[in-house]
Amino acid sequence: MNGGATRTALLVLLLFGSVSAFAGAVMAIVFKGAGVPLEYLQGSPFGSFLVPGIILGVVVGGTQVVAAGSLMAHRRASMRWAAIAGFGMIIWVFVELAIILEYSFLQTIYFGLGTLELVFVFLMLEIAPGTGRTSNRDLPPDTGGRGAQV
Repeated sequence: MNGGATRTALLVLLLFGSVSAFAGAVMAIVFKGAGVPLEYLQGSPFGSFLVPGIILGVVVGGTQVVAAGSLMAHRRASMRWAAIAGFGMIIWVFVELAIILEYSFLQTIYFGLGTLELVFVFLMLEIAPGTGRTSNRDLPPDTGGRGAQV
């Protein structure tokens, strides 16, 4: 996949992730979980879906939309934001599984989404296997644990 196609694929994933997170937040907050039993939150610090919905919308959706916006604007920090968004999505799924203890196929889909975002970031930064980077020219010199040599 060339750079332009990789960038486009990452952008599509980020936009999908942001729309999905915002939709999930609305379902959690406005529709009180949209059919997810409140019992799923027993033993968690949450008495309702309000706070998880806010976290989903602001943190997960927010990082996805900031990453997409910075990628569209060709900002220097776009890869950093995309990595944060991908890790955020993965962390959301892990925490959700730890709190709810009920599996849904959607968790697999969103775990995969976060993972794919990270894969595309690695490809765009040319740090994934098979991307052709053969030198360590961007790495600081090895000082053998003695600090910088003058």
